[in-house]
Amino acid sequence: MLEFLSQPWPWYTSGIVIAFVMVLLLFFGKSFGVSANLRTICSACGAGNNVKFFDFDWRAQTWNLLFLVGSVIGGFVSAEFLSNGEIVQISQATIQDLSALGIAAPDDLQPEEIFSLEAAFTLKGFLILLLGGFAIGFGARYAGGCTSGHAISGLSNLQLPSLIAVVGFFIGGLITTWILLPLIF
Repeated sequence: MLEFLSQPWPWYTSGIVIAFVMVLLLFFGKSFGVSANLRTICSACGAGNNVKFFDFDWRAQTWNLLFLVGSVIGGFVSAEFLSNGEIVQISQATIQDLSALGIAAPDDLQPEEIFSLEAAFTLKGFLILLLGGFAIGFGARYAGGCTSGHAISGLSNLQLPSLIAVVGFFIGGLITTWILLPLIF
């Protein structure tokens, strides 16, 4: 069984599992979103005493916190015990595109030129992390949720704001990929 779990699974497996989880959430009247947990954690720590945004019944979101904790634990177990040690297999076209930007094919999960401690302590790496973190944090708050919340949960609930947000995420991704990344690298 362990050998079966540690092998790469077909791409559609995750879609089936996500659909199953969404059906369960819809059945129980819940709405999934990872970024909403930050608000819940801040509220549980007492931020609602000072900021109205955090003043809500955080105990009603305990299930979402457990989902987040389970995701982190599941990721750790998967990486530490179910990994077969192979590097990430990416297409030759992606490797060529990365090379054109001056980024070598990753030896692990991500390229060292971007996601290493050495890169983080350079001015360029620090600015990329700072501005990227700000853009993600501000964007998730401004859009009322992150990509997983809108694209998975919001669209499955047929919410128009989620459709608008997902279209915006795709447009932002295309602009970043085709315009900003070549300028940065």
